[in-house]
Amino acid sequence: MQEKGSISIHTENIFPIIKKFLYSDHEIFLRELVSNAVDATQKIKRLASLGEYSGELGDTTVEVSFDKKKKTITISDRGIGMTADEIKKYINQIAFSGATEFIEKYKDKGEDQQIIGHFGLGFYSAFMVAKKVEINTLSYQEGAEAAKWVCNGNTEFEISTSKKKDRGTDITLYMADDSEEFLEEHRIQGILDKYSKFLPVPIKFGQKDNQVEDGKDKDGNPKYKTVKEDNIINNTAPIWTKQPSDLKDEDYLAFYKELYPFSEDPLFWIHLNVDYPFNLTGILYFPKLKKDFEIQKNKIQLYSRQVFITDEVKDIVPEFLQLLHGVIDSPDIPLNVSRSYLQADGNVKKINGYITKKVADKLSELFKNDRESYEKKWGDIGLFVKYGMVSEPKFEEKAKDFTLLKNVEGKYFTIEEYKKKVEPTQTNKDKNQVFLYASDEDKQHSYIDKAQKRNYDVILLDGPIDPHFIGQVEQKDSNIVFKRVDSDVIDRLIDKDEKKESVLSDKEKEQIKEVYEKAVNNKQNSVVVEPMATDDMPVTITLPEFMRRMKDMQAVGGGGPMMFGEMPLNLAVSVNANHSFTKKILSAEKEEDKISLAKQAYDLALLSQGMLKGKDLTAFISRSVDMVSG
Repeated sequence: MQEKGSISIHTENIFPIIKKFLYSDHEIFLRELVSNAVDATQKIKRLASLGEYSGELGDTTVEVSFDKKKKTITISDRGIGMTADEIKKYINQIAFSGATEFIEKYKDKGEDQQIIGHFGLGFYSAFMVAKKVEINTLSYQEGAEAAKWVCNGNTEFEISTSKKKDRGTDITLYMADDSEEFLEEHRIQGILDKYSKFLPVPIKFGQKDNQVEDGKDKDGNPKYKTVKEDNIINNTAPIWTKQPSDLKDEDYLAFYKELYPFSEDPLFWIHLNVDYPFNLTGILYFPKLKKDFEIQKNKIQLYSRQVFITDEVKDIVPEFLQLLHGVIDSPDIPLNVSRSYLQADGNVKKINGYITKKVADKLSELFKNDRESYEKKWGDIGLFVKYGMVSEPKFEEKAKDFTLLKNVEGKYFTIEEYKKKVEPTQTNKDKNQVFLYASDEDKQHSYIDKAQKRNYDVILLDGPIDPHFIGQVEQKDSNIVFKRVDSDVIDRLIDKDEKKESVLSDKEKEQIKEVYEKAVNNKQNSVVVEPMATDDMPVTITLPEFMRRMKDMQAVGGGGPMMFGEMPLNLAVSVNANHSFTKKILSAEKEEDKISLAKQAYDLALLSQGMLKGKDLTAFISRSVDMVSG
């Protein structure tokens, strides 16, 4: 028997094929062909379980092989195979899908979700890399005749009888000249590891060396020989396909190491398992996050019935959840469509919301059941929780109850707990609770020390998301005001409308202001002389809170004018009228001595903010040595 013809591609079914060809990476062909082989294998197992196939199943391993000399790659299965008529139907008439018809026929017998599906469609991805493709197949049906199909990459094909004796299908690709990279063993292995690592049917590729005992030597020690064994490249039953009740902590940790061999153990995990109103399984791990959260993204792997699809999960999970690691497997996520379609898809939205709720519930449970342990983990999960607070309203509603603030003494508080703590001492004249915070505990130590001497509490907010987090909390509660501890003099940070008396006359204030303006020598910076506590610094330099926030937010990509870093900042120079050093300046006889002393106090204030550098720092050190020596 020999027959020639043309492949039927109709207008209404061309789009699925186009989508296959729109993949940016041609390596996808191997995923599609191996998935089809697994699909065919699962079908024969299904028929056998239903009593509709009585033959021996035998070894149902799918095998991938290559011949570098012949420039071929072959994918072989012992699945249901095809007759010549089925080839015409499923391969030549692309409008039909064998899997769709199979599922329809057996849908009332359950377990239809076990079929990967779409046999026939993904097959044509082979022509992205092959100049000729052969199908050699024998159907499981009794009395079936083996058939061979050959196509040279156009719509012309040829079908003939075949001598194939065993059930199943061999697909051989004769690789095009520009696709010979796929004939390298390491390249094929890499693609299989990426896409087929957890397929539900064993996949064999090549052989591996194994040492087995082979008798004893003359001293009675065991001898070993090398034996070639089939190399099964996949784990057919990954733990996300199992029930949580059947798994132990060590199972989850071992699977994490399988996914991320060089990572630290995760903090904890969530096992996803839902079948209504959508199908979703998976495991999400909470890793130990670093300060730079950008490098943590794209660690969630998306699968469809154990076939790897992508690690780009935007729109399927909220942005903040992309900091998690792990696996999501769902047949209900449309895979080969535009992002705009994904954003509008009902199932995607439901999955997105479900995962957000599960994560919030897990964190709430940990916080309520073992707060001490939760606090110990806060250093690693705080960034993640705050990111969720800022970016996801539904998460924020729950997260506000388990979001923690840590003060510089290492104690933890929820937002409501902290409001109550500071209300007696840190309520300003407008009846707002002022949350003082430090972003660099060492650099801002002197300011923290001043605040603590007033019995004020200072929290530590030094993460990349904290500038946004601060704004979020203030927006949700109008009675909370955040102020960085070095953004103003201490008595103005928490303005209680308490006036201090100045030991200087108005004339002396004007004199000292003129001296400092000459010492500062920068019109951008404003000089103010005001009464402060005698134990405060002689000069305090601050950057207004709103300017500091804009600068911090710009640093983490949150906006703010681009002038920061390009133009000098407008610093506020506050001179302590009640400090003894101010009197010393006024009592100096020479104008140049007054300016020199004022310059010393000003540079000392710059130094405390880490702003004194270069030649100004050198001059300050030299001046200090002269003062000590003189």
